[in-house]
Amino acid sequence: MVDVLLVFEVHQPYRFRRDFFWGKREFRRLGKDELLDNYFDLAADGEIFRRASGKCYLPSNEIILNLIDEYKHGKKEVRVAYSISGIFLEQCERFDRNVLESFRQLASTGRVEFLGQTYYHSLSSLYPNRAEFIEQVEKHRQIMKDLLGYSPKVFENTELIYNNGIAKSVEQLGFSGICTEGAERIIGTGSPNLLLESKGCERLRVILRNYKLTDDIGFRFSNRSWSEWPLTAEKYVQWLVSAPGQYVCIFLDYETFGEHHWPETGIHDFLRKLPAEILSKNNLNLSTPTRVVLEHKPVDVLDVPEARTVSWADIERSTDSWIGNDMQWAFFSEVRDIEKLVKESGDAEFMKLWRYFQISDHLYYMFTAGGGPGAVHSYFSPYAKPIDAFITSQAAFMDFEQRLRAETFAANQPFNFQIAEGEEGYTGVSTLSIKGFSGTLSIVPLRSIEFHRRRGDFEAWLEQSTRDKVLADKIHEINASSIKGEEFRLQLRKTIQHHIELLRTNFRKMGYS
Repeated sequence: MVDVLLVFEVHQPYRFRRDFFWGKREFRRLGKDELLDNYFDLAADGEIFRRASGKCYLPSNEIILNLIDEYKHGKKEVRVAYSISGIFLEQCERFDRNVLESFRQLASTGRVEFLGQTYYHSLSSLYPNRAEFIEQVEKHRQIMKDLLGYSPKVFENTELIYNNGIAKSVEQLGFSGICTEGAERIIGTGSPNLLLESKGCERLRVILRNYKLTDDIGFRFSNRSWSEWPLTAEKYVQWLVSAPGQYVCIFLDYETFGEHHWPETGIHDFLRKLPAEILSKNNLNLSTPTRVVLEHKPVDVLDVPEARTVSWADIERSTDSWIGNDMQWAFFSEVRDIEKLVKESGDAEFMKLWRYFQISDHLYYMFTAGGGPGAVHSYFSPYAKPIDAFITSQAAFMDFEQRLRAETFAANQPFNFQIAEGEEGYTGVSTLSIKGFSGTLSIVPLRSIEFHRRRGDFEAWLEQSTRDKVLADKIHEINASSIKGEEFRLQLRKTIQHHIELLRTNFRKMGYS
């Protein structure tokens, strides 16, 4: 018996205002509560979401719900899986709660599996430090539990991006399986229909997408020049019957059903008939990723080092779709590199906005290669040209970074805490801002504070790197006092926090909030 997995990825991004740069929206005097609407075109996002809801999400969910109900007492049941981004669930609440309710109905059947994701459909798994990736996965877990009452057991990284290091992090997060692309460059001549182990992991299983059979629906269904057009459920299932292996994973954008292929093409009729045709065959069954992990044994080990990271995108099936040219790499690295400063801010609104900047679609729109892949990127992009996507994204990011630096009173250079001279004396703790400095002082060893006090390092850094001579003088006065030990630490923090409040008061007087 071959298990057929019907897995649907469901995601919509927040898109930048296309007139952000040309409309001179940068560096306006705005409060933090006005920034989301200043950067992102929520009106356009809402229009796109509601259009997709009417053409895809609501009718497709209804079809699946009816099929589940029809077969729930049979020997074989209709089972499917969804991978839904946190951003999509946010948009359900913002733009159309009927869509959220329909997914809740699917969850309540007990025959639908939901996969784990990064909440923001981001490339955080490619950061050198995966702390942000882990936080986004945990945040996604929480919204799945809160809105759908579901705890994912199998993981799908953004666009099936995978390597050994990512797999290890996913296993440590408690997942039993992960989905990725069954590309020849990582499996050679092997079959994409076999369960694998992940190299370096003890229990994580790898499910491979059969991209050829997936693309027959996703890309070719309505192509009248295709030799197999029109594609019927009966014809397609015959291909599944002849596919060898333990399972066949058909992993599609859910928008395939009504948005990428319009209802007039017959795509919904195909979706309605496909499960019945699969279940009518003696050697086929509809299953879910977790069931495949539990019921099949891995036949080999998948080894994908970082240099060969795989995804489901384009012909190369690499990360080039997002970080393959200079514009993409510049934007990706700049957004990535302010992680520490954002987290030092301790500000929930700045954190949310920064994570919206990480949505992978922003980078996808900057893709410059031509041919078939270029046409696909252009189809999804709201911009006329990739350079427009870069200019808009970069202008919005520069505006955001300036506001963040003002909020945290950022320094030109980090302050690295030591307990002694030389490399062995570093504590591994550093700060990038006056605001972060206050928080960091609460966690570093007291002997590190005493080491820097003796040398006058604090006031030197404040004067030279933050250009705040007023605060530097205040710290110098405390250094010269007789206060010692934990009382000294406490006095330092109180002085810094009071100074920050004074600076903020001045900002508010200038019209910022």
